[in-house]
Amino acid sequence: MATLAGAATVAGFAPTGWFPLPVITLALLIALWRNATSAREAAATGFLFGCGFFICGVSWVYVSLHDFGGMPVWLAGLLTLLFCLYLAIYPALTGWAGHLLGLRSPVVTLAAVPALWTLTELLRGWVLTGFPWLAIGYSQVPASPLAGYFPVCGTFGVSLLTVGSAALLCCALSTAPPVAMPKSGALFTRRWLLGAFAVLWACGYALKTVEWVTPVGEPVTVALIQGNISQDQKWREDRMQSTLDSYHDLVATGAARLTVLPETALPLFLHTVPREYLERLATHARKSKGDILLGVPEHQDAGTYYNSVLSIGSAPEQLYRKSHLVPFGEFIPLKPLFAWFLDIAMIPLADFARGDEAQQPLEVAGQKVAVNICYEDAFGTEIARQLPQATLLVNVSNVAWFGHSIAPRQHLQISQARALETGRVMLRSTNTGMTAIIDHRGIVQSVAPEFTTAIVRGEVQGYAGTTPFVRWTDLPVIVTSLLLLACTLFYRLRRARRQ
Repeated sequence: MATLAGAATVAGFAPTGWFPLPVITLALLIALWRNATSAREAAATGFLFGCGFFICGVSWVYVSLHDFGGMPVWLAGLLTLLFCLYLAIYPALTGWAGHLLGLRSPVVTLAAVPALWTLTELLRGWVLTGFPWLAIGYSQVPASPLAGYFPVCGTFGVSLLTVGSAALLCCALSTAPPVAMPKSGALFTRRWLLGAFAVLWACGYALKTVEWVTPVGEPVTVALIQGNISQDQKWREDRMQSTLDSYHDLVATGAARLTVLPETALPLFLHTVPREYLERLATHARKSKGDILLGVPEHQDAGTYYNSVLSIGSAPEQLYRKSHLVPFGEFIPLKPLFAWFLDIAMIPLADFARGDEAQQPLEVAGQKVAVNICYEDAFGTEIARQLPQATLLVNVSNVAWFGHSIAPRQHLQISQARALETGRVMLRSTNTGMTAIIDHRGIVQSVAPEFTTAIVRGEVQGYAGTTPFVRWTDLPVIVTSLLLLACTLFYRLRRARRQ
């Protein structure tokens, strides 16, 4: 039952987006935890939930390892399974620690479970450089009333509230007798629990009407290029010129103040790209008094190279260098131990250097643009580093590595969360999908079909101002979670003394 509940939870995320479903499946998981007879059983239940959740939710890792990385089927399958089993450890930790605190008590269930789940998600987003993909909060983007909390407390704050909603639902539907609260004598009745659930969601709905930011400057015309260069063709020498020609022709089809090309759109190191080619693109941009952002790997002395975005056009040339790299995709952790991975996986440029964490927004097209590359937009606190200075967000990605899977749509949902958290329009230019314009409320305004050559055009507004999340990032959520655990421990110690 735990495994099936975990698998079903994936349907709460993109592309299906049934946002109430994770609340229901997590309520079932909490009920299973409350019925566990030992911490070991609770940990096993959480682990099985995690297995169903992550095997169904992120097994697209197999596509990059086998279909494009060239690994044998058995090895790609084994590594994908081991990765999913590793991720399942985090729900197991929640169940184990929750049982030790005494989950049969509604007080512990309502306070400890949301706190423990949130802290383990934060831990998952940090260990081994972090993998916060499928944090429960993402399931509430953008339609759920809980989405109103994103500008206030961010994705992990919404995770706390989502699991808290599940805990309220579980306790409200529990057959266990009500338990008196210390001193006050108030009871955990079904009416109070469902009332708290309704208030929580009603407040989220009300917060969706709050304008946290204000428009700044004139609207900007944009053109987001989706080149649709297949991953198995992208780095072939005999396709280099056709790729360059394709992007040149796409840029030349129209005029926009800001044109964005995908991650590593130009499959050459920057110093080897013909200067006349870049000048032709820049000349076209200047005709509209605009600029072009294009992804290109950048080589430095001593064999150092970066995954970069270059601006050309009316503004002086500027560079953004990716700072949060993908383990085993863009760098090899513990290289002496995992050198074999490079020998097996056919991944070009698998040893990038990190860009500076304190990079400033690029001043292009009359806007201050916070650029992030692919996987970087999964880290909300890192995106917030360039705010409140930035007026627009731009993500360039190449998720062709994951083929016809649900990964690109999940990634689009993550970008929607970043727009909500920061109160900024997010522009996404991808190689094969999902290229899109997302407004400052996290709503997709326009999107190109996957695996097509396309240009998404539109007019977007820059915004100024600071949301509570940008100001405080995850600190309030961490403090709240720790305080909930402290209150739980105090309650348990007090009950133990009375007994």
